[in-house]
Amino acid sequence: MLLWVSLLVLAPVIGELAAAKPVISLHPPWTTVFRGETVTLTCNASRVHTAENRKWYRWFLGATVLRDTPGNTLKARNSGMYRCQTRGSLLSDGVSLIFSSGRLVLQAPASVFEGDTLVLRCGVRAGEKLGPVTYSWKGKVVFSSPEARDLAIPQASLNNSGFYGCTGFLQGNRYSYRSSARHVHIQELFPQPKLEVIPPQPMEGGSVNLSCRTQLPLERSDAVLSFSFFRDRGVVLSNWSSSPELQITAVWREDSGSYWCEASAAVSGIHKRSLPLQVRVHGVPVSAVLLETLPQGGHVLAGERLVLVCSVAEGTGDTTFSWHREDTGERLGSTRQRSQRAELEIPAAWGSHTGWYYCTADNGLGLARSGALNVTVTGTPGNRSGLIAAKAAGVLLSILLLAVVLWIYPRRRRNSGRGFPGNTARSPPATGPEEAPQAGCPAPGELLWSYDKAHAGEGDLVYSEIQCMQLGQEGAARTSRTSLEDKHDLVVYSAVKTRLPEDSAGELRSQDEDAVKSYENVQFA
Repeated sequence: MLLWVSLLVLAPVIGELAAAKPVISLHPPWTTVFRGETVTLTCNASRVHTAENRKWYRWFLGATVLRDTPGNTLKARNSGMYRCQTRGSLLSDGVSLIFSSGRLVLQAPASVFEGDTLVLRCGVRAGEKLGPVTYSWKGKVVFSSPEARDLAIPQASLNNSGFYGCTGFLQGNRYSYRSSARHVHIQELFPQPKLEVIPPQPMEGGSVNLSCRTQLPLERSDAVLSFSFFRDRGVVLSNWSSSPELQITAVWREDSGSYWCEASAAVSGIHKRSLPLQVRVHGVPVSAVLLETLPQGGHVLAGERLVLVCSVAEGTGDTTFSWHREDTGERLGSTRQRSQRAELEIPAAWGSHTGWYYCTADNGLGLARSGALNVTVTGTPGNRSGLIAAKAAGVLLSILLLAVVLWIYPRRRRNSGRGFPGNTARSPPATGPEEAPQAGCPAPGELLWSYDKAHAGEGDLVYSEIQCMQLGQEGAARTSRTSLEDKHDLVVYSAVKTRLPEDSAGELRSQDEDAVKSYENVQFA
């Protein structure tokens, strides 16, 4: 534990020192030059230390302190390994310089990274001219030209590392010269990324952080990398982004599988992929299954809506909920959903629904069952619904009868005065002495005379008899009701009658006695 705490405390310090590590650049860029020439070394440090003095070190046949310089440059004229350091920083990586006394040298840059253009030069002393030149790699000729002096390899890869050499003719000299073989090392722009998953064993419904870890070298710290994340069968989890982090807000068991990330440097075209990492998402089994009802307590009136609610205290992922009758063994239904609660609705409960119920839940990690709950349905079924239906039917019939009255009465007035055989009125039925016509109704017993040539036969006379009576009066009009207690409601009686042909002795009777209908106890007003 103390070791981990120490590392955590020192990590920021180590990171700061690494960031402060200086880098040496050369001008001219070659590490091999001729004796008598000068190479200017520049110590490129972080901005924090730019105003401080640099200390220069040289190693040649041992460790030797060259000298301190007030600036960040040094004129080098001797072979050896050069490094620089600023106050409070680490030593820079070493740069090896060779000052040669040969006639022909192979010149290479101090550092070359994959994706860079590798330039090699077959160099001669100042004042001399080089004729046809040939370059070799690992002992094989790879390039030959009578005029070109340099060998350029664009988009260098790690495979281009190895020993190089050159052979050429000096103008005015019939002898060819061969340079010493130089090893050229192509460095990685960035190492193969590594995928990190936190937490390494995520739980269903929890979040996961993915990190694509890699590191640019100090010499290429300004390079821009892009990152992307993938899962099994090439499922893309994120588009290319400059962020090496990806947060998945919620993962499920079906998200288990092989994950990897990729890093790319767009300028140099370097593209690298991490090793796959197996991620297993763990689920939480269902537990504490509970069955409840709406309305609560398991008591419901006949005809009312009943809802059976099944819930779990714990459990992740897709869960299958099922409802059962314990007393009959019947399975009522099931549903599968990503939730800890589900409902089963019975639109109208009746006495047959009285009994014991339970539910089960299963998310693939084990089935759990609730306790049994008794549901009781009370009350007489149909009273409320029958009353509502009767009332609605009464309103509809009232509207229809009103339409008949409004259609027949105007026709009577239009046809009044026409000479038809037979009586035009009949005696009204016996009524009480205080009975009076109701508003909107004809006088008691009055026959409404209506004739329509389009439908009535020759010599027929059509009468419509309509009577209105107040509920609650004495006689046959009185009736008992369950919930309609308004004594001002009207009861409408109607009959349609016709006069038969001349051979009937002018007797007025029903055209079809069985067809005469009487609508009673209909709420009209």
